[in-house]
Amino acid sequence: MRRQLALTTAAIASLIVIAFLAPLGLLIRSLAEDRALGAAEQTAATLAPLLSTVDDPAALQAVVEDLDEAESRRVSVVLVDDAVLGAPTALDEAIALARQGRAFSTSTPDGGAQVLVPVVAPSGVQVVRVAVPESALHDGVADAWLLLAGLGVGLVVVAVVVSDRLARSVVRPMADVAVVAEQLGEGHLEARAVPSGPPEVVEVAATLNRLAERIQVLLAAERESVADLSHRLRTPITALRLDADGLGDPTERLRLTADVDAVALAVDTLIADARRTTRTDPRAEADLVAVVRDRTEFWAPLAEDQARRWTVDLPAGAVPVHVHPDDLAAALDVLLGNVFAHTDDGIGCTVTVSSNAEGGGRLVVEDDGSGFPTDRAVLGRGQSGGGSTGLGLDIARTTAAGSGGAIALEAGRDGGARIVLDLGPPVR
Repeated sequence: MRRQLALTTAAIASLIVIAFLAPLGLLIRSLAEDRALGAAEQTAATLAPLLSTVDDPAALQAVVEDLDEAESRRVSVVLVDDAVLGAPTALDEAIALARQGRAFSTSTPDGGAQVLVPVVAPSGVQVVRVAVPESALHDGVADAWLLLAGLGVGLVVVAVVVSDRLARSVVRPMADVAVVAEQLGEGHLEARAVPSGPPEVVEVAATLNRLAERIQVLLAAERESVADLSHRLRTPITALRLDADGLGDPTERLRLTADVDAVALAVDTLIADARRTTRTDPRAEADLVAVVRDRTEFWAPLAEDQARRWTVDLPAGAVPVHVHPDDLAAALDVLLGNVFAHTDDGIGCTVTVSSNAEGGGRLVVEDDGSGFPTDRAVLGRGQSGGGSTGLGLDIARTTAAGSGGAIALEAGRDGGARIVLDLGPPVR
């Protein structure tokens, strides 16, 4: 912005300087011409009285030569008999016009000028001609123009420097406000702008600060609402668990207890996810191997209780991905929870981690069950072919998309469900 303001100022100042100095330059040229012609007229006026009083051509020749040498001009006198004293001159139309009693000045073919003054003598009309060469006619004009050009350039430079100083007082506060806005966009809600600069920029900074405070208030209110919701849900879930434990049929008791546990786990996951103050972080990074190892160790006892084949294939080194560790753990819990919720006991599960072509990581969860519904509507939020809410795979899809990756549903080797989660590399 400073550069644009400087260029604009330079353009405007240049136009003003040109509009002022161009006429001034022409005026200086005109004044120089008037000065040279005025001096020539003064020389002719000095010589005219001598022509009317001196009749000796030799004496007149001497006077003309002295004037020509003193004035550095070409002085000529055309006598009545067309004899020329001083500098040679042609007897042209200008001389004939002057002999008619008219004094005037005119230009010459070589770019100069000449002054013609008629003098009436007893013997007739004589003409005094003073020629002014072009060098004398425009003497000092070039130097004056150079001086004006330097003055114009100096004025433009001063205008640009002053405008740049003024622009800094505007641009710097705006840049500070932009930095604070970027920090707020990255989730640093404690960032605040320092109001400074012009009144408009001060107002923008104050408004941005009020917006940040309002966001913090809304987030705090949201967290309180979610905390209240969690307490409200605990009571009915506990009541359901007690009712399930009171059933006489062991099979029904185990089935309902498992369902209640699944509901409790889903509620805990959703509440923990909702209570995070920062949903996205441009610099979020997690080690896919470490997160998968931690979560599979958490689910391993349940797999052992249900007699499931539990296979975890992890590489030796770390696989960094552009996902927050909590989001990655939540997505993996959703995928593993679906295996336990939608497949029978004894159905095996394989979890594989590897690097992908984009430099991120690939997570594959595959089971030996009956696979996905043929309509593949399970990725739609709120849609499921297995009697669930359909939010689980949507969470996994959102996590993959937020990292710059994608999710794919495929058929496993034995006809079961195979979920491939490609995660993007971390931002460096």
